[in-house]
Amino acid sequence: MTHPADSRRASDTTGRPGSTTARGVVATWWYTASAVVFFEVVIVLIWVATLIQRGEQAATLLVVSAAGLIWIASTLPLVRTYRHRTGETTSLPGRSVLVPLLVAVAAGAVVFSVSGLWLMLALPLAQSLQLLDWPRPVRLRLVIVVTVLLVCLWGLDVNGAFAGPGGGDYFVFGFYTSVLPLMTVFSLWWWDVLIALDRARISESRLAAAEERLSVATDVHDLQGHHLQVIALQLELAERLLPDDRDAALQQLRAARVSVDEARQGTRDLATRFRSVPLPDELANARDLLRAAGMAADSRVSPDAADAPASVFAPVIRETTTNVLRHGGGRRAALALTRGGEQWRYEIRNDTAESKPMIVADNRGSGLDGIARRVGAAGGSLTVTTDDGEFCVVVTVPDNRAVRA
Repeated sequence: MTHPADSRRASDTTGRPGSTTARGVVATWWYTASAVVFFEVVIVLIWVATLIQRGEQAATLLVVSAAGLIWIASTLPLVRTYRHRTGETTSLPGRSVLVPLLVAVAAGAVVFSVSGLWLMLALPLAQSLQLLDWPRPVRLRLVIVVTVLLVCLWGLDVNGAFAGPGGGDYFVFGFYTSVLPLMTVFSLWWWDVLIALDRARISESRLAAAEERLSVATDVHDLQGHHLQVIALQLELAERLLPDDRDAALQQLRAARVSVDEARQGTRDLATRFRSVPLPDELANARDLLRAAGMAADSRVSPDAADAPASVFAPVIRETTTNVLRHGGGRRAALALTRGGEQWRYEIRNDTAESKPMIVADNRGSGLDGIARRVGAAGGSLTVTTDDGEFCVVVTVPDNRAVRA
């Protein structure tokens, strides 16, 4: 059963990534966006280094640097928009997309006019196109076409501007410029996979919340519907018997009152079942309460602790924690809920202050007596020990599912 707090969180979620995603997913987005921008900055630096190697003048380097930075700035809105992509866009790009694309075309034309390199002409537009909200098949074809085109332009540059001795020194320029769109697509693909997993998590939470609401509605309908139907029949029978047989009518009224009590108790039990806190949360709450009281508290919980009988252990955890706070007076405590074989074992251990009386097994008090009765009804056992100023309560309860298996 889903915890009510989880249900509330699931009901508040929306399908839009970025608004309801977990903190780790949001952090991953910033890593992805930073990586894309970092790749672009590195490419511009490689361009400048390549032109320095060619012996270009300072004015050319300045123009290329300025055009590259303007182009990188124009990709930032595209990167920001990509975070909330749907992958289902079929319409033509709007003004918010056309402006960065026009800036990329202009930047490519400027750097080509001063350098004569075809790769510098094509890359800004090719990179900006990868940041648009394309459907997955279109994106795959686009990156393949763009990469092949850039490799061909690399060949033109090698046979043109880089022809002659020393042409092999420009391999870094050609390789990284050609594969930048491909590296960008890989980075964005990783983000797409992560956001798809996060959407699946949100959908699972919604489904769990819906199933829980359906379960509550079904249980309430079955419980109240049955009892109300029985009460209605008993009252109708009492009404018919009243003129002729008052004793029989009175008996039916008493039966109706019993049915009302049963319905009320059933409703109370149902509400208690849905308000119950999972055992791992109970232990966490107990640990935090002990820490708030100034004690050094630690807890050890089995990974499958949620499968333990909560109706037994939850009151035991609360009662023993209260005993530690009320009678312990020590500085440290340790809680553990583990499963060994076919039984669950809960242990709480704490040191006691010398000035406070020790609660021993022979003089337990009503709290531990109530725990013993509850645990005994579940077929378990309670052990209370004291050793060198340390008080320990151990509760073992059979694992009903393991026993049935």
